[in-house]
Amino acid sequence: MAMTITEKILAKAAGKKNVEPGVNVWLDVDVLMTHDVCGPPTIDIWKREFGGQAKIWDKDKLVIFPDHYIFTKNPQANRNVEILREFANEFGIQNYYDVGTDRYKGVCHIALAEEGYDLPGTVLFGTDSHTCTSGAFGMFSTGVGNTDAAFILGTGKIWEKIPESLKFTFDGELPPYLTAKDLILKVLGEITTDGGTYRALEFDGDAVFSLSMDERMTLTNMAIEAGAMNGIIAADAVTEAYVKQRTKKPYEIFHSDQDANYKAKYRFDASKMEPSVAKPHSPDNYDIVRNVKGTKLTKSYIGSCTGGKLSDFVAAAKILFGNKIAVPTFIVPASTLIAQQFEEETISGVSLKQIFENAGCVVAQSSCAACLGGPMDTIGRAVDGETIISTTNRNFPGRMGSKKSAVYLASPLTVAASALTGVITDPRDFL
Repeated sequence: MAMTITEKILAKAAGKKNVEPGVNVWLDVDVLMTHDVCGPPTIDIWKREFGGQAKIWDKDKLVIFPDHYIFTKNPQANRNVEILREFANEFGIQNYYDVGTDRYKGVCHIALAEEGYDLPGTVLFGTDSHTCTSGAFGMFSTGVGNTDAAFILGTGKIWEKIPESLKFTFDGELPPYLTAKDLILKVLGEITTDGGTYRALEFDGDAVFSLSMDERMTLTNMAIEAGAMNGIIAADAVTEAYVKQRTKKPYEIFHSDQDANYKAKYRFDASKMEPSVAKPHSPDNYDIVRNVKGTKLTKSYIGSCTGGKLSDFVAAAKILFGNKIAVPTFIVPASTLIAQQFEEETISGVSLKQIFENAGCVVAQSSCAACLGGPMDTIGRAVDGETIISTTNRNFPGRMGSKKSAVYLASPLTVAASALTGVITDPRDFL
């Protein structure tokens, strides 16, 4: 029976030779991830439902990253981190990466990759919708609610329906003025925010496999913005090189069969695409930069699990180098490793961090920060009346703070170019 890559991985996790869309199966989970927003309620449900003698199914497969509301004086947010810390101490959780220590890693989705938890052919569930980021490694990864996570925490299993698959092939060579963000915004404009509901989005084509792992993670990260269950890219030599640098754990590589069944297939010529934006107030409100050029801005933001990776900052730095910003611009690395690389990575002998600071940007600590609003003292948070251009993944009303603000989503190249002019600007003007 021909199967897609997603179906093959789920068949393996279910202990079956074959599975097909619409069928419900029990899956064995390889990794459960949680963080400071959803970790405390997950722990509470687990303790309540499994009783006083509750046991974690496998401590080595539980990973906890405080990352969302951490650099704040908000007492409720701080209490959430305290709950995680107490839980980790009580149950001896080794894979707890506490803020305020040298173990702190930053945004969970990027930290999962950096710490070697993303393995081809495995199954990862997380209490965060953007857990689908890990699908860039040829694995199945998706977000679940706190109740499902509590069940996994106690049993290591979950009952899931096999999703249908959609295939997106990007042919041709990606021009230097485009990034993965432009590709995924094009997909969202094509199928809308519910076009992938409970489906697997599979990405393929020469343009996709020319991307670094950083960039591939941007594609799969925003699969959820189409309502998808997961995004996935088959593992190749680039994937294996990344994984082997970080872990010696075994893994298995799967590929879709040539005659696998897809709900629909889409094909794009990447060489003919233009820089893209998602206009307020939805990730599928697609347009090309040329059509919104000149829109006045109050702020720009480069960061998040979507746009805060090293490749994003290298792209932005190429445009910001030797120039001065026209609007407040916030640089938020997705991980502490990336923040460290800011000091080491150079352009013409100048470090990325120095390039950003010389341009007048604010370089913040690694975290989710303003990507999802957060407490009032969150750096980069939107206030009433602002128009922001951002590398983040969502622009719903209030997502980055005030509901009376407007957010345009774009690539790091477009955001950097716009930061220099104070209006939405085509990056080709600076490249």
